[in-house]
Amino acid sequence: MTTTRTVRRVCVAFASVAALTSVAACSGSNDAGGTGKEGTGAGGAVKGEQVAALRQVQEKTGGAKSAKVEGTTVMGSDMSMTQSGVIDWSKGLTGSLKITYTGGTMGDALKKSGGDGSMQARYLKDEYYANMGDAFAANIGGKHWVRYAYKDLAEMSGASGGVMKDQMESSTPEQGVKALLASGDVKKVGQEDVRGVPTTHYSGTVDVAELTAKSGALDKAQVAALKKQLDQAGITTETVDIWVDKNDLLVKKTERGQMKTGELNTTVYYSDYGTEVAVEKPPAADTVDFADILKQQGAAAGADAS
Repeated sequence: MTTTRTVRRVCVAFASVAALTSVAACSGSNDAGGTGKEGTGAGGAVKGEQVAALRQVQEKTGGAKSAKVEGTTVMGSDMSMTQSGVIDWSKGLTGSLKITYTGGTMGDALKKSGGDGSMQARYLKDEYYANMGDAFAANIGGKHWVRYAYKDLAEMSGASGGVMKDQMESSTPEQGVKALLASGDVKKVGQEDVRGVPTTHYSGTVDVAELTAKSGALDKAQVAALKKQLDQAGITTETVDIWVDKNDLLVKKTERGQMKTGELNTTVYYSDYGTEVAVEKPPAADTVDFADILKQQGAAAGADAS
C-alpha cells in the first residue's frame, strides 16, 4: 500500500510538470487543429517577410509576460488531461492551474487515490504545490498540499529529471514560434477565425536531427538550446501549428510530437495577455514536503524489514 501511494504521488509530480510545460513549451499537439498541410500551396514556403512576421510574434508574445491559458494534453496511453489557469514567464515560469485527469493508466491510478481526478497546482520558481483534495489528504496526515521541489524530482528521476529545473525556467509560450523558425519547413496556411478572433495560421514540421540555423531566423545558440530542449523531452519530430492575432500574439498553438515513448499531443488557447498572476505558497500547516514523505516511507519500510 505504501509503495502504491508513493507511485501515485510520483505520478502527480510528473503529470503536473507535464501540464505546465505543455501550455508553455514545445511538446506535441491535439490533431483537432490539423497539421495545416492542406491548402498550403497558396501560401507556400515562408519567405523573408514571413520570417520577419514570425520573429515579431516571438518578440510580442515573449514580451507579454503573462496570459490566461486553457488546454488539453494526451501522453499516449499513459495519461490525458485538461488544464486551465494563468501563467507568468517574466522571471522563470510561475502560475496557477486547475488540472483534471481524464484518462490513461496514470490518470486511473491517480483517481484511485480518491477524488474526481482534479487538482489545483501552484507553480513557483523552484517548486510547485499540488492539492488533490480531501480524500487524497487523508492518506498524508490530513494535509492537502504536497510540495515538490524541482531539484528533488530531478534527483529522483535520474538523468531525465536532471534538466527539469532548466526546462521549467526556460520554457515560454513563444518556444513554439522558435520551433517554426528553426524548422525550415514552415508554411503560411492562411486566415482563420479561432473562437471568434481573426488569426493568421502558420504550420511547420521540426525534425530534431536536422535542426539547423540555415534559415537565419535563429542564431546558433538559440537553435542549440531548442534542440537540447526537444532532445531532453525525447521528441524526435513534431508538427507545430500556431494561430496569431492582429497584435502578433498567439491565440492558439497545437503540437504533435513523436517521442521515444510514443506520441504526445497538446492544444493550448491563450487570452488576456498581461493578466495579473499572483501565486502564493499554501499555508505551511496544510503542506507536506514530498521529500519528507519519501524519507518517512523509506524508514517505515526499513523497520518492517528488520
